[in-house]
Amino acid sequence: MSTEEYDRRFADLEIRPSLKALEALHEDQLAAVAAVGPALANIASAADQAAERLAQNGRLIYAGAGTSARIGAQDGVELTPTFNWPEERTVYLIAGGEGALTRSVEGAEDCADNGRLSILKTAVGKSDVVIGIAASGTTPFTIAAVEQARALGALTVGVANNAGTPILAAADYPILLETGAEAIAGSTRMKAGTAQKVFCNLFSTLIMMRLGRVYRGMMVDMRASNEKLRRRAERMVLQLTDCSHGDAVQALEQADGDLKLAVMLASGFELGAAQAALARHGGDLRPALGEPAEVARSA
Repeated sequence: MSTEEYDRRFADLEIRPSLKALEALHEDQLAAVAAVGPALANIASAADQAAERLAQNGRLIYAGAGTSARIGAQDGVELTPTFNWPEERTVYLIAGGEGALTRSVEGAEDCADNGRLSILKTAVGKSDVVIGIAASGTTPFTIAAVEQARALGALTVGVANNAGTPILAAADYPILLETGAEAIAGSTRMKAGTAQKVFCNLFSTLIMMRLGRVYRGMMVDMRASNEKLRRRAERMVLQLTDCSHGDAVQALEQADGDLKLAVMLASGFELGAAQAALARHGGDLRPALGEPAEVARSA
C-alpha cells in the first residue's frame, strides 16, 4: 500500500532546521489537498444521491476506525450547529466504541463481525447514507459495515487512500484519495487524514446545499445558540434583505430565531404566508421567496 511506503525524500526530515522541516511538511499537506481533485466528479455524484436519500428522513452514518473514525465524527458533529442538521440523524459507528474517539483501541478495527453487527443494531435502511472511511482501504470493521449496509439497501460511500482496495469495491460510490507515502512513513494521520477531512468538508457541505440549508452562500439553517451567533444571524438578515438593523432584530424575534423565516418576514411576507411557503418548498428559502435558480445544476 502506498500509504505505508517509505519516501526517501524525507530521510533526513528530523535533523533539518525547524523551518525547513515545516516547509517540507507543509508542501506535503498541499499535495494532500490536491489529491482530492481527481475524485471530485465521484464526490459530486455521491452527494447528489445522498441528498435524495436524506430528503426521505434518512441518516448520515459515519463508519471507521482510529484516525478515520475521528475525522468522520469531527465532520458529523459540526453539521448540527452549522446547518441545523438533526443530531438524531447523525450516527457514528466506531471500531472499539465511542471511547475510541479519545483513546486508541488497538485491534478493534480487525473485527469484521462487529462492523456488520453495528449496522444491524443501527437498523440501517434504504433512506440511510453510510460513509466508510479507511486510509488503508483494508480495515475489516469498516469494510464489513459498508458491505452490510449496501446489502440492506443503504447508499454507501467508501473512502480510501490506496487504489484497488476492498472498501472501494464494497461501496456504491468509491472515493479514492491517492495521497501516497507519508513524510513520516505510515503516519496516515497526516497527508491521508488531511485528504479525508477535505473530502468530508466537500461531501457534507454539498449535501446540505442540495437540501436547501444554504442560501446565497450563507448558513441560513444555523442555530443561533449564543451571542456571537445571534449577531451573525442579524447580519445575515441584513445582508439578504437590505432591511434596517432594527427590522432584522424584530424579524428574528417574531420568527423565534428561525433565520429562514426571519428573512421571509424581513422581505415583506406575513407570518402565516411565510411559514406556508417554506413548508411548501421543504424549507428551501430560494423558491419560497419566489426566486428562480440562477445556475443550472448541470452547468
